[in-house]
Amino acid sequence: MAYGPKPKEIYEIIEAVCRKRKREDKVKVMKENETWALKDVLRGLFDTTLEWDLPKGATPPFTPSHEHNHPKSLRRANRDFKYLVKGGPGQDLNTWKRENIFIGMLETIHPEDAKLVVKMINREKIDGLSRVAVEEAFPGLLRDSENN
Repeated sequence: MAYGPKPKEIYEIIEAVCRKRKREDKVKVMKENETWALKDVLRGLFDTTLEWDLPKGATPPFTPSHEHNHPKSLRRANRDFKYLVKGGPGQDLNTWKRENIFIGMLETIHPEDAKLVVKMINREKIDGLSRVAVEEAFPGLLRDSENN
């Protein structure tokens, strides 16, 4: 039985995008590696209609998983993002329960993906990644709160 190459982690895709100089090359990398998890992270970084229902500005206390032995991939853990946004199904959860979901996610995914998710929640700028390139790669993915 033959298996294909191991899919890239989301942080690896973002790093590949950031290494490219030209916008069209960045767009190409994003399109070639299109997954819901990548789109969710990009939307979490740039979509101004999304508001995270978590404390901002700090790294939460969590124990990162081992780089070569993380039980989950962000490709699957991204499904829990819905519990972390205002207006989502997690809105009715107690604050501690929502934060436990978040910390549990961070502790089970690749440690570099966990750093990326913390940057996403805090809306930190990632050098080499721009909203313009994301909009070109995935038209209609991002929205602005002033357009609603």
